[in-house]
Parts: sequence; C-alpha cells; structure tokens
Amino acid sequence: MVESVEEKRGYTIRTVRADDIDAIIKINRLTLPENYPYYFFVEHVRDWGEAFFVATVDGEVVGYIMPRIETGFSNLKSFIPLVKKGHVVSIAVLEGYRRRGIAKQLLTSSMEKMKQVYGAEEVYLEVRVSNYPAISLYEKLGYKKVKLLKHYYADGEDAYLMAAPL
Repeated sequence: MVESVEEKRGYTIRTVRADDIDAIIKINRLTLPENYPYYFFVEHVRDWGEAFFVATVDGEVVGYIMPRIETGFSNLKSFIPLVKKGHVVSIAVLEGYRRRGIAKQLLTSSMEKMKQVYGAEEVYLEVRVSNYPAISLYEKLGYKKVKLLKHYYADGEDAYLMAAPL
C-alpha cells in the first residue's frame, strides 16, 4: 500500500480501501452531477485499486480519484493502433478542502500507478468546458485539450477530452 503524507497541508493521500466506498459515494453525490451506482465503485476498487486513491483529513475521506485502465486508440498519437491508457473516471474534493493541492496530489499519485502498475502509456479524462480551475490544473500537469465533446453531459454542457502522456 502506498501512502504519502502531506503534513504541511494537513492531509494524507492513500490507496483506497473497500470500506471507503460509502464516503466516496457521498463525496460524489455532494460535488458532482454525474453519479454512479454502488457496484460501479466496487468494480473500480476491485479492478484498479492500486491507482484509486483517497485524500483524508483527520481520518475522514475528503476527496478521491477513481480511474480505470482501457485498451483503445491513442488520444495523442495517430500512428499507434492501440495503446493501454488510464481513464480518470471521476475526481472530486469536498468544497471545504479545495485549493490545498489535494486534487493535484490525487491525480499525480494515480497517474504514477497507472503507468507503473498497469502499464498505461497515456491518460485521459473528460472535463466540463466551464470548469476553469480543473482545466488549469490538468494543463499544469501536461494535459492537452484533444477534442470538444458536444453535449457530453446529461445537462447538455460540452466537455473537453484532455490527455497526457505517462
């Protein structure tokens, strides 16, 4: 189990455990309009748990990153037929804990494990075009806007598909 403590910021990033699922679902429901059924979280913990991280403050889960690994066409290189790639399915931090570097640390920890443990060559995610703070963070971590996904979200908002090499 990987654990890194960010003492100066007062939070811990650690690998997910099965008993974190209820807290993760609560964060998902409080912070994001896109929600998933319970079994979806269970499958991601089971199948890609070494790249699935939570952030805790005083033992309470305050953020998470839920990835999966896929094989498909590259989002970065047109001349490579199929690649193993990480997909950031969901990342969220409770509002009162934002702007402390938690999302950045969750993302970098997960990206590292996607590459080391699962052999992913690149990573991608979808983000609302109006989510400027997230887009800015992703760009700082090397993500590029690959394409615009029209009406991607249930409410009709467009998304950027963003990708980065690992």
